[in-house]
Amino acid sequence: MDIVLVFLLTSPKVNIKQLETVALVAELGSLSRAARAMGTAQSLVSRAIAQIESDWGDRLFERTGRGVVLSEFGKRIFPEIELLLAQSSRLHDEVRNAAGVPAGLVRIGVLPSMTRRLIPALFADLRDTAPGVRLRVVEGFSGQLDEQLDSGHLDLAVINRYGPSPRQNEDVLATVANYLVSTPDHPLTAEPTVDFARLGGIPLVLPPAPNGLRQILDQHARQQGVALDVALEVESLNAMKEVALAGHALTILPQLAVDDEVGAGRLTAAEIVKPQLPRSISLGLTQHHPLSRAARVVLSRLHDLVPHVTSRDWTGKAG
Repeated sequence: MDIVLVFLLTSPKVNIKQLETVALVAELGSLSRAARAMGTAQSLVSRAIAQIESDWGDRLFERTGRGVVLSEFGKRIFPEIELLLAQSSRLHDEVRNAAGVPAGLVRIGVLPSMTRRLIPALFADLRDTAPGVRLRVVEGFSGQLDEQLDSGHLDLAVINRYGPSPRQNEDVLATVANYLVSTPDHPLTAEPTVDFARLGGIPLVLPPAPNGLRQILDQHARQQGVALDVALEVESLNAMKEVALAGHALTILPQLAVDDEVGAGRLTAAEIVKPQLPRSISLGLTQHHPLSRAARVVLSRLHDLVPHVTSRDWTGKAG
């Protein structure tokens, strides 16, 4: 166990309620706003923070013209406070789960290309099958979600993988193709498919490295002697689509990410072939802590929902 977490757990004068106060002040950046959110007096919030700082021997916050920010000491110890609060929440949920009905918070990571279809379907499904389960959804590219799985900040994540086999402790739920996406008047997307070799020299907007798509693109480009022109790097699916819609550059995405725009005639897409660039949609689990009963329920529902969501055609109908 991390030495900082041991310190937090064994600190004799600090309780979970005080740590929740620290987390709220850090989130809101203000003692007065935290007090209003807690329905208590600002003096009590100040006293709680002062007591922890006295016990720990250093300042957690520094005052600014707009409120407070974490000090260097606070920045060092705050991730451990978050983990301890998450562990406390999971313990509370497990106690409730032991009574019979799955309940509690499940933190899941989802790819931007899948959020719009998957999350409403998952939410509706859980309201019917497990109404005691609550979701906290984090959207991000695979590398970002991997980091949060490893740190224990996520319980589950729907992730892109490239390569012949999934990682350990991951299930492949679906495989989807990659498409070159552009405005309807671009010659490269006039046909249903486009050879990889033709991607050389065209301006592309892609996520920055390290990224699974970038890695596989670079690998095939080296093998075929294709000079890719990554004109713009962005960490936002919407930004990638907006640049493509404006006609400034082309992008590479799965069908699910652009089905509405293609269906409306605003974008056109051609599957990349020779070689194809399939994405495996995998379900990753954190190894940081055991899954709660509520998380296991979400895991089961994702096994059913992801293949259904990814099998839709350009009109959004199930394929």
